[in-house]
Amino acid sequence: MEEARESDTSRHFLRQWIDEDHARGRTGGTVVTRFPPEPNGYIHIGHAKAVCVDFGMAKLFGGECHLRLDDTNPTKESDEYAENIKNDIRWLGFQWSGPGDAGEAGFYNASNMFDTMFQIAEELIRRGQAYCCNLTQDEWRDYRGVPEKPGRPSPSRDTDPARNLRIFHEMRDGKYADGEWCLRAKIDMASPNIHFRDPVIYRIRHVSHYHLGDKWCVYPMYDFAHPIEDALEGVTHSMCTLEFEVHRPLYDWVVDRMDEQGLLVVRNGVKIRPQQREFARLNITWTVMSKRLLLQLVAEKHVAGWDDPRMPTVCGMRRRGFPPAAIREFCDRVGVTKVESESDPALLEWCVREELNKTAARRMAVLDPVKVVIENFDGTRTVTKPNNPLDETAGSREIPFSRELWIDRADFQENPEKKFFRLGPDREVRLAGACIVKCTGFEKDADGKIALIRCTWDEGSWGGNAPDGRKVKGTIHWVDAATAVAAEVRLYDRLFTVPDPLRDGPERFLTYLNRDSLKTLTAYVEPALAQAAPGDRFQFERTGYFVADAKDSKPGAPVFNRTVTLKDGYKPA
Repeated sequence: MEEARESDTSRHFLRQWIDEDHARGRTGGTVVTRFPPEPNGYIHIGHAKAVCVDFGMAKLFGGECHLRLDDTNPTKESDEYAENIKNDIRWLGFQWSGPGDAGEAGFYNASNMFDTMFQIAEELIRRGQAYCCNLTQDEWRDYRGVPEKPGRPSPSRDTDPARNLRIFHEMRDGKYADGEWCLRAKIDMASPNIHFRDPVIYRIRHVSHYHLGDKWCVYPMYDFAHPIEDALEGVTHSMCTLEFEVHRPLYDWVVDRMDEQGLLVVRNGVKIRPQQREFARLNITWTVMSKRLLLQLVAEKHVAGWDDPRMPTVCGMRRRGFPPAAIREFCDRVGVTKVESESDPALLEWCVREELNKTAARRMAVLDPVKVVIENFDGTRTVTKPNNPLDETAGSREIPFSRELWIDRADFQENPEKKFFRLGPDREVRLAGACIVKCTGFEKDADGKIALIRCTWDEGSWGGNAPDGRKVKGTIHWVDAATAVAAEVRLYDRLFTVPDPLRDGPERFLTYLNRDSLKTLTAYVEPALAQAAPGDRFQFERTGYFVADAKDSKPGAPVFNRTVTLKDGYKPA
């Protein structure tokens, strides 16, 4: 592990922080991190960066990373979201580890700690560090004031602990309506940090919890629950995004109170005090990453679900064919800093191409077919092509070849442009892996569209080279018409028409929805693609990278999603 750390030059500030703490013995011998999503939606590319940071730091230091579902808000959470979060993290290549709280190593539900959290809150009340308040939200805004000058104390701020404990129990027992009372931490009404001015730590919610049912009608606030969860799990380093930086004093305040109550974990004789640090979230252009807006896209059927390949969700990227290694590489290239910035999705697509170029099997597919008849060719032959020219171990496959073929319409021009080196009247072209053919004529349909191309082949050119050594510049792909398989192909484009769909505010983001972000067509593919298993990735030669759709593709009836085009002008720095 030391050797791995020394060889890595990307020592970002989070790594330096953990390295120093670990070296000074503050971790009790084990670095423990956590990834704490709320199960109120599917995780997206922004969460993927956090996954890579949290799990990556634990792996680097030979420690543990816990997966904790922060299910403290019952109004929007579900088992569906919880299970898909777990699936997506595993698919990205990570596995949680550590003790766990429900028989699964490294896995925690915040809701399983509710009893302990309630007891901690009771003790805060007894010590005069928390009180019950019945000010409305509008009234509290007036009392809280503005950062530039101190707020005013709630009329309940200095009431008797016994009274507050009684009201808190009545809140728990269902005596009051939502919003009628809350529990506030008693901290500092003069703090310039608004989050430190007697924040709410418990509120009433008469909502059934997806995990606990109707056991509770009071729920802890995230800012109160999160440091408690970290402390109870023995987390050493709590990493989150920059919007939580102003919440850090409250995080530390809660940890201090747990220390006073003797609740911090002791590991190898060292009292583990969780610490929080913040890094810039991953922002990406040409999409939205608010769970609320993504849910709106799904609910209003602008997309075909959370796993629609146009969505920035991890399951959407998986269905589109993005390899997990490419996503990890993208997150690594974006880096870990404290400076907010936006990333171009072209960098992610570049990482995808780099990975798929090494790993994807090559196949031929004709997306916009026009028939070619080789009039002087009889019988059938077989073309042998490598499955991946960059990987000798991938082997090869046999492709049928006969006198009738399909080629892409774009590979023929009736009046060829100056630098067009493909097929045209009286022009030669190489059929990839097979032979050289020359166009002798063509036919059009009633609409003036090319319907048939007639050719002859050079009988000495089998294998692709002219027997007299003449140069043939163009090489095109093809499929055998007699054995080709019809396949549905889905061409995906960006979901929005502008880099910043929120530029006019979130209420108008649908204005920029790309109505042409999905095109469906029927293509002809070589026989080997007929049995593609869902999730199999391919390079369609000269066309792009594609994946057999995870839901709709079936043996004998394949459906392919375009992952990315074959080339792009983007070059990473």
